Formats: sequence, structure tokens, C-alpha cells
Amino acid sequence: MGGRTSVFAGEQGTGDSFGPVPSVPARTVPCCAPLAPGNHPLGGARGGGRPRLGACPAHRVPSPPTVAGQTVGGVRTMTEAPGRGTESGDGARTATVRVFVALAPPDDAKDELARELGPAYEAYPRMRWNRIEDWHITLAFLGELPVETVPLLRPPLAGIAAARRPVELALRGGGHFDDRVLWSGIDGDLDGLHGLAAEVRAVVKECGIPFEDRPLRPHLTLARARRDDPTSVLEAAAGLAGFTGRRWAAERLHLVGSNYGRGPGPIRYRDIEAWEFAQR
Repeated sequence: MGGRTSVFAGEQGTGDSFGPVPSVPARTVPCCAPLAPGNHPLGGARGGGRPRLGACPAHRVPSPPTVAGQTVGGVRTMTEAPGRGTESGDGARTATVRVFVALAPPDDAKDELARELGPAYEAYPRMRWNRIEDWHITLAFLGELPVETVPLLRPPLAGIAAARRPVELALRGGGHFDDRVLWSGIDGDLDGLHGLAAEVRAVVKECGIPFEDRPLRPHLTLARARRDDPTSVLEAAAGLAGFTGRRWAAERLHLVGSNYGRGPGPIRYRDIEAWEFAQR
């Protein structure tokens, strides 16, 4: 298959992209810079030289006030779900975006797994299948961030990508978390993957951004079962037990925004920014 339409309406993405890559200017002064519609996944739209930021938190340029729904520094703000978000002293709600850092398989690796899942798509139509365009391997989940903090991540993540060669991985087998979440396993250069995740998490902490630093369990989430369905995920995982995909290189490091928790529609992802790894 060729490049797929991004899950964000009207935006085009190809290969391992979650969508377009808008420019996100860093909000630091120069001294800091060096330091489905439908449920079916096939339906509808388908350390060496890294910069450091944490050393100069006092020199960060204040960001202008933001309003949910506007675009700030290339990041589209999202309205908070009821009861969530933060309020300033004057009671105004701060615009936030849910953010994670990830890798994404190329289209042909996704297609290979999608073909293997064909029988499961037909057998378990009530499962909430993730769109193929959204398949990813999370390296660090940062949660809800104020929009004005997101540009702080740009220089250090760009530096990681520029200094590292692509990690070679493969999709293999399947499993489940409890009886609700179906996933495909990750094979290949797992040491390199863990090293990359550790470096990503280190620079996030250097930026002064708190997050829950859980142990990395490399996987690619495929679907979620409904609460009244205790067996479909277990059966679908068993059907993937013998699957071994081809090896592929993760060509880009993605900083991704999500609309999770902002309405009844499907979860959608888009690139805030993505950086190519160094040439092999």
C-alpha cells in the first residue's frame, strides 16, 4: 500500500508518520539551545552531542496566554474534558495537550500484521480496533502538558535523533493486558530500544517536565475489548502467537499529540513534530 491518510481529517501522512509535521519553535533564548469513523481499522480514513535545556529554566521566554482550540507554536490546543485540566489564579483554564514520544512501524510492516489480523477483524467486530495509521511503540508517555511547555522538548529530541542511528525492530507474536487490551510484541534490537527510551526520558526530565516513569514494556496496542466481553482479547492474542514480522528500521522519532478523553469519538493522534534518525 502507499501512503495512508492521516487519522486527522484532511491531513496527509506517509510511511511511519502519524500525520503532518508542523513547525514548533522552541520557547527558549539561544543560551539554552546548545546546553472508526467506524470500528474497523481498515475502514474510513486510514549522548553525546545532544542539546540540553534543563540548565537554564530561568531563561525560558514566557509564553502568551492560550485558549483551548487555538494554535500555539504549531501545537493545536485541546479543550479539557469536564473535571480535568488546571486553573490559574484568576480561574482561567490552561490549554493542555496529551503528549507521548514514540516510534512507528513503516507501512509495509503494518500491512504485514494487518493481514495476519484479518481473521480476528472478522471474528471480533465488537472490539475497539485501533486504526492502523495510529499503531506506535511508546517510548515515554508524558500525559497532559500545558501547551506552552511542549516546544521545550524540540531541541533535545531533535538532538537525540541526530546522534542516533535507526533502531531495527520487528513485530512478533501477541499478548494482552488483563482481558481488555490486545497487543503485538516487539522483537529485534531491544537493547537499542531500551537505550533510546532511557535517553528520551532523561531529556524530558532535564526539561523539568514531570511524568510517570514506568518501566518500558515494548508493545504495539491493537485493540480494546468492551467491558462485557471477557474472551475476545484472549482468543485474538492466541491467534497471533505464531506471527513473526520482517525486520524494519524505525526511521523517525515522533512527538505525538492525542485527543484522548476529549469527547465520545475515536482516539486520534497526530505528529506535533518528528525527526529523522542519523543515516545508517
